[in-house]
Amino acid sequence: MASAHEFTATTIDGATQALAAYAGKVLLVVNVASQCGLTPHYAGLQALHDRLAARGFAVLGFPCNQFGSQEPGSEGQIKAFCETKYGVTFPMFAKVDVNGPGSHPLFAWLTAAPTHPDGAGDVQWNFAKFVIDKQGQVTARFAPTIKPDDAALVAAIEAAL
Repeated sequence: MASAHEFTATTIDGATQALAAYAGKVLLVVNVASQCGLTPHYAGLQALHDRLAARGFAVLGFPCNQFGSQEPGSEGQIKAFCETKYGVTFPMFAKVDVNGPGSHPLFAWLTAAPTHPDGAGDVQWNFAKFVIDKQGQVTARFAPTIKPDDAALVAAIEAAL
């Protein structure tokens, strides 16, 4: 695949979503979890989404239970948690694996891309952040511990906008 726009994913509500619907937008793709020490990143991700959505930006959240079983709930439970605890309005998708033979094709593609400041390779934990430009190319990757308001992450998003 040559672009993130060539993939499809299942939404948290069970619908099939072509990522081509996001062509022309800058995306921040994040593997998320509800019971992680980094879960408060949801607040910062929602703030980024709110601040930049009018300029053609969206956060896409992909719950993942591969790290410490920190996303054990159903899609309905995850959605309710995100909406009630963090006011999440950005698009959320069904649970996926981000590493290994069962990884979602989008994440297999994302983790193979030569990226900076975090390089190619397996996702190390929940809340890894991938910046995708308007053409669907990975332009940056940030480690899970990088907060959504980190200057380097915001600069990478701004550059893509």
